[in-house]
Amino acid sequence: MERPRLLLIDDEPALADFLAAAARECGYEASVARNEAEFRQGFADVNPDMVALDLGMPGTDGVEFLRFLAGHEYRGPVLIISGFDRRVLESAFRLGEALGLRMAGPVEKPARFEELAVLLNDLKPSLAR
Repeated sequence: MERPRLLLIDDEPALADFLAAAARECGYEASVARNEAEFRQGFADVNPDMVALDLGMPGTDGVEFLRFLAGHEYRGPVLIISGFDRRVLESAFRLGEALGLRMAGPVEKPARFEELAVLLNDLKPSLAR
């Protein structure tokens, strides 16, 4: 079986690498984008089965990414991972749902490997191609 493709966007290299490593450990093929341009290019190139995004990005924000995904009628799960206040995470989650996206999480930073592993493993069967 093919490994599900995860596209992750986070501007903090150490955290992005940690998240990508956790995803690979759980059987995903993980790609990392560090900014909006890389995310848009990665979305086109990778055709991800799942997207994980940080809400706080320089020059843009998670809401822009949610709108981008909704505009492309993206159907895979969208996992929000962020250091923002829980209320902000929940607002973004509800906005994603209102835009018709399949939301997962949210996960607060600093994310724990165990928490991510449970979430990724729970989502994986729905991504099987």
